[in-house]
Amino acid sequence: MRLGINLGYWGLGMDADNIAVAQEADRLGYSVCWAAEAYGSDAATVLSFVAARTERIDVGSAIFQIPARTPAMTAMTAATLDTLSGGRFRLGLGVSGPQVSEGWYGVKFDKPLARTREYVEIIRKAMSRERLVHEGAHWTLPLPGGPGKPIKLTVHPVRERIPLYIAAIGPKNLELTGEIADGWLGIFFSPEHSALSLDALTAGRAKAGKTLEGFDLCPTVNIAVGEDVKAAVDGLRSYAALYIGGMGSKEKNFYNQLTRRMGYEQAADEIQEKYLAKDYAGAAAAVPHDLIDATSLIGDTARIADRMQAYAEAGVSTLTLAPSGFTLDERILALRTGVEALERAGLA
Repeated sequence: MRLGINLGYWGLGMDADNIAVAQEADRLGYSVCWAAEAYGSDAATVLSFVAARTERIDVGSAIFQIPARTPAMTAMTAATLDTLSGGRFRLGLGVSGPQVSEGWYGVKFDKPLARTREYVEIIRKAMSRERLVHEGAHWTLPLPGGPGKPIKLTVHPVRERIPLYIAAIGPKNLELTGEIADGWLGIFFSPEHSALSLDALTAGRAKAGKTLEGFDLCPTVNIAVGEDVKAAVDGLRSYAALYIGGMGSKEKNFYNQLTRRMGYEQAADEIQEKYLAKDYAGAAAAVPHDLIDATSLIGDTARIADRMQAYAEAGVSTLTLAPSGFTLDERILALRTGVEALERAGLA
């Protein structure tokens, strides 16, 4: 099992340390450094900066938002990043959510599965450097009746096939991911509830005549190093409450729905109700201890090693760490503990 590091969003007050974190991950042999985007920093600019300051570690978008860019623009960005980084780029995609898609980008959040399938198809065509022709429900290239002609990408990516990942939570999106992607970007993944994700991914792979072998299962998990497990869990409550309670509307919150499928229906209701009422402290307090512990790496090196073993046994091939601390020392400690725990578990 390989390790990754997720820098999260640029602009959260830790920017001065992010390059130091990426460089330390590079030195320690981490496989990939991911960056995110929502409606602040864009991931492409961050990744180009990280790639310029590192040597071996891959850089990946977790995620590029599908409503933010046309598929051809995403192909251009991916090819450029792959070239600039010397073949170290991984393309992670996601549909985002209704609030960001419609409120920030002005793109209607409809038929996300069909849109994703078509988006990926166009990207694959563009990055293969064939002349781009596509007729679909969401995009037609070239536009009919105009001066546009089929053209092809002028940039030559370092690799013939840039690894493509999709961030997916719902069963249908997971199945699509298994069918058309090279890897999966997960969140709130628990080894004990792995079937909620892996069954659908496996079904998607079967549709493509494939298995999970060679498919990169890559969940992001919070890591909090320390002897006091309860204190570490409490430190992650606000993060969990934000996603379960506030990432989306009452009617459409993918993280809340996942929490329900994991068996925490009552807690999911309470967290969302309090969060949407702006009772953020109450929402955080309502997040079950067991939910955070099951979806995170918490404790000393030995305890974290045990949990890493569980993730490996569940089939995870790249475990991406998101350090819970905000200082550089805390984040570097998490990186080093991750490597020590991986070696202790016999997974390095």
